Amino acid sequence: MNFLMALIINGPIKSFCYRRLQYLSNKFQMHVLLNEMKELAAQKKVPHRDFYNIRKVDTHIHASSCMNQKHLLRFIKRAMKKHLDEIVHVEKGKEQTLKEVFETMNLTAYDLSVDTLDVHADRNTFHRFDKFNAKYNPIGESILREIFIKTDNRVSGKYFAHIIKEVMADLEESKYQNAELRLSIYGRSRDEWDKLARWAVSHRVHSNNVRWLVQVPRLFDIYRTKKQLANFQEMLENIFLPLYEATIHPAQHPELHLFLEHVDGFDSVDDESKPEHHIFNLDSPLPGNWVEEDNPPYSYYLYYMYANMTVLNHLRRKRGFHTFVLRPHCGEAGPIHHLVSGFMVSENISHGLLLRKEPLMEEYSIATQVWKLSSCDMCELARNSVLMSGFSHKV
Repeated sequence: MNFLMALIINGPIKSFCYRRLQYLSNKFQMHVLLNEMKELAAQKKVPHRDFYNIRKVDTHIHASSCMNQKHLLRFIKRAMKKHLDEIVHVEKGKEQTLKEVFETMNLTAYDLSVDTLDVHADRNTFHRFDKFNAKYNPIGESILREIFIKTDNRVSGKYFAHIIKEVMADLEESKYQNAELRLSIYGRSRDEWDKLARWAVSHRVHSNNVRWLVQVPRLFDIYRTKKQLANFQEMLENIFLPLYEATIHPAQHPELHLFLEHVDGFDSVDDESKPEHHIFNLDSPLPGNWVEEDNPPYSYYLYYMYANMTVLNHLRRKRGFHTFVLRPHCGEAGPIHHLVSGFMVSENISHGLLLRKEPLMEEYSIATQVWKLSSCDMCELARNSVLMSGFSHKV
């Protein structure tokens, strides 16, 4: 890592890279001028294929935000009409029905609107990770997030499963759109994996158009402060030991074994702009000795996730099971060494905005207008999304 960091600041290498990028940019412009019309003519000769019916994969979408605002609003209103008397929450030992939950907030189905839900990430969330996280709480209430978009709650994640299955049905109807939805494993307890797998299997949350990516939030400092974990080793064991057990003895964890066949890989998530008080080097303590309440640095998290995944993948490959990739959030904010860490250990990354000082527009239509892309360019972007996803190359 130190070697790569030294290369980054090396003067002659920086000059060479700049000239190389300029050359490639001009070479592409030359290609466009010479071949654009040929490409368009060749595209028109391909039957039943245009941008709308080639396969596209959304490789960066959280399961809890895979539905749009209007879809979530309709679902909540429908639940309020059909399941008002269902017990959905326990507050201080007292069970509450859906009706009682909304009464405590002085809300009715008539009062709800897209604006009151307030789950859209607007310009006020720019550089504000705290405000971005708050957008996952409908109407700003964490209790509604727990009821409607959590897998482990009083109703066993029933509502969350139903709304995801509706999103899956929409994807299947569109036929050419796929998604990799992210679910969270926190590493606070050993049974998190079994609970998540039980939710997915019991509610039959499955589609050929959807694969899963498991994200691990970098929140060890919070769990350590609350005395939920003794050291970093315990967090790693909570994340990876159940996977080893399900790989070696699949009959003892049938639901987890089945769920893992639809998991593509792992993601590491949190606010990258947080200051890091430690540098990962040879003097860094081993996970079993990391007992302080400070969070380990980004590279520490990534290295130990990569090390455990490598061993796990060797074991699963030997047993003929599906293997995983590491695709962390990397380069969205924070220091440049996050990108170096991601380059060294990950399959690819989920952000990389620091690679260029422009935000990546996920809406293809906006990208077309901003960068003046042709239909051929758009198809190549869609192809890249398929290549970096974990979907099978055989349909």
